[in-house]
Amino acid sequence: MLLSWLTRQLAAYLSKEVSHNSIRTSTWDALVTTIQPGDVLLVEGTTRISVAIKYLTQSTWSHAALYLGTDAGLGTSAEGETHALIEADLEQGIRPLPLSHYRHAHTRICRPVGLSDHDVGTLTNYARSRIGHQYDMRNVFDLARYLLPTPPVPARHRHKLLAFGSGDPTRAICSTFIAEAFQRLRYPILPVVELLPADDPDCHDCIRELYRVKHHSLFTPRDFDASPYFRIVKPTIETNFDYRALNWGDDDSGLELP
Repeated sequence: MLLSWLTRQLAAYLSKEVSHNSIRTSTWDALVTTIQPGDVLLVEGTTRISVAIKYLTQSTWSHAALYLGTDAGLGTSAEGETHALIEADLEQGIRPLPLSHYRHAHTRICRPVGLSDHDVGTLTNYARSRIGHQYDMRNVFDLARYLLPTPPVPARHRHKLLAFGSGDPTRAICSTFIAEAFQRLRYPILPVVELLPADDPDCHDCIRELYRVKHHSLFTPRDFDASPYFRIVKPTIETNFDYRALNWGDDDSGLELP
């Protein structure tokens, strides 16, 4: 009962926003126009748990959501907006939400290449089947240790708290759910590549690559950014960007402009 209470309190604590430094890098219209079903939307979060994830992964990105589109049958928000994203939230578990939830956030689109409509349907069906599933909260304690060197619990209970968890803080990160969805398609993110002899009698030095699936719990948001199999899409330059049309203020840098 003590651990259950601590878990709820810890989830609420880690979900609190602690900064407002995230700066969006595209307009809302550009984001809406550019994003496609199957895209992974990376987010620079501003909560306490985001701080821990960014520190652990040495990355700008602390959160990932899967975009399935407004026709995915994910329902609507209390305000009447159509849900288009699915994400794993620390307090609410796996949930749908509208794209506008991140309209003011610093985001990046990571796009898988070559997905068919059937593939997107497979992602959608899997994601919908997971709605309501909760984080394995044992692993959240591992993340919290990076923020709470001295847990705010009585000393006699601290050994129980420190023994709780998987020992691997990355296993609490939201991208686990998305990685598992893509593994249903056997779509690579950052697979383990094993180099083996090619068994070619005419080429003794030739090698062949054998791909092995890395467990979905080992993926972090930055892996979608680093993956050679996801295209980085920047909405600002996907919508007829013309640098000449930018409205610059007075230039006091000393440069002479033509």
